[in-house]
Amino acid sequence: MASPQLLQQLLSFLRTHPELFVSVFCFLLLRRLSRGRGSSDRDCRLPTNWPVAGMIPGVLVNMERLHEWSTDLLRRTGCTFLVRGPWLNTVDVLITCDPANMRHVFTSNFPNYPKGTEFAKIFDVLGNGIFNADMESWSFQRKKAHLVMSGPKFRAFVEASTKEKLEKGLVPVLGHLADKGDVFNLQDVFLRLTFDTTYNFVFGVDPASLAVNFPTDPFAKAMDEVEEILFYRHVIPRAWLKLQKWLNIGDHRHMRAAQGTIDQCIAHIISARRESKNTTAAGAATDDILSAYLDSRDEFDGSDPTFYKFLRDSTLNFMVAGRDTTSSALTWFFWSLAQNPHVEKMILQELRSLAPRNPSFPTSTELRDMVYLHAALCESLRLFPPVPFEHKAPVRPDVLPSGHRVNKRIRLIFSLYAMGRMEEIWGKDCLEFKPERWISSSGKLRYEPSYKFPAFNSGPRTCLGRDLAFTQMKAVVAAVVTNFRFEVAQGFVAKPRRSIILHMRNGLKVRVRKRDG
Repeated sequence: MASPQLLQQLLSFLRTHPELFVSVFCFLLLRRLSRGRGSSDRDCRLPTNWPVAGMIPGVLVNMERLHEWSTDLLRRTGCTFLVRGPWLNTVDVLITCDPANMRHVFTSNFPNYPKGTEFAKIFDVLGNGIFNADMESWSFQRKKAHLVMSGPKFRAFVEASTKEKLEKGLVPVLGHLADKGDVFNLQDVFLRLTFDTTYNFVFGVDPASLAVNFPTDPFAKAMDEVEEILFYRHVIPRAWLKLQKWLNIGDHRHMRAAQGTIDQCIAHIISARRESKNTTAAGAATDDILSAYLDSRDEFDGSDPTFYKFLRDSTLNFMVAGRDTTSSALTWFFWSLAQNPHVEKMILQELRSLAPRNPSFPTSTELRDMVYLHAALCESLRLFPPVPFEHKAPVRPDVLPSGHRVNKRIRLIFSLYAMGRMEEIWGKDCLEFKPERWISSSGKLRYEPSYKFPAFNSGPRTCLGRDLAFTQMKAVVAAVVTNFRFEVAQGFVAKPRRSIILHMRNGLKVRVRKRDG
């Protein structure tokens, strides 16, 4: 039984956060009322602005299908809608998928829209890494990352290690699964593939999680847990999060445990690498990101603990960027191929035509020349962006091109998921999977501005690894489609998972067959 002192502290906390009670009450009430209604009944309604609780209860009711619900909402409200928060919270959320708004915020008026303190609080597990950083810190980290990732040695290392992983990891594992003939989770296979490759790019070590026995890796498992908790932080009232932290319960406790696992894994890797460099005559000749950062220690102005935190935050940010986004993109891409076999046929023809010597493992030059494959990947990314939404917060009051006024008490969320599904942006066939929309009449790739196609972000924060990601995805597609074909399990329905990354809720359940000829 709780002590009188604890109960007194709890009552004191709740007296200062009355919106917590109202939000939870309205949420439970709406959940109860919604059980007897079909989803179509809920879809046609705008969220109610409840007294004190604002529109948060309506958001919570639609948590299971938040991306689809927000897309319907934006489709009916002209691509921009203001979600009223709890009255006592004094923060509203402007959700938009208007390309003009994106161009204004991400490019034209970029200095006025940093990630902001609210973003840093939600994503505190990422520390001061490049995703959370603003101003000088962001500029320094971006220049440092660009210097490493644009170097010919690093690019050669990425291409060589990717090819080796495909030859010795992915193809043998899929061959084993084809021999078994059972239904399996293809998303899990891609998560393991990109975890291993990204881990190798960042730390210079292959954790070998992609193996026929499918071993459990504590680092990868902790990353999955973190991403789901971060998703909930976007919609749960701040008072409830404070209560969880104060009592060390619920998602806060799970987050602490997962972060502890991640920190322990990274600390072990950094310690081992520093020891290796200290005991080797000239240090091991490695081309991974951690080694490059350790070699440039003299450029960093700070104490050793500060430098360690910089390494921890930077490497974790790279892991999230490389592992999760690429695996999500590959999962939805192969789902799209399964629904559109004529696209797979066209990709096969292009591979065999442009890489006749070895279509399973084309050279980087051959991959660059594959227009249709690139167009098919862009089309999948348009409909299924790995990062389905982006945050911004204005420093000074501003008026968006849509006419909406914003200030410090309004948080902006850009729905990239909804943007790819708007007729106003992509035409009446926006829900169709058509790689041809990316190819011009002359047979070349058609350029689309990043504020219309922000799968790799937009403006100064455009993803540094964009070209590397395309090269890696093309290499995976070539190795897979030339050797295997997938059959989606009967009755399987693809739905987004509750995560900051657009993973499939229950994975992608398929059978794999070896391709003849």
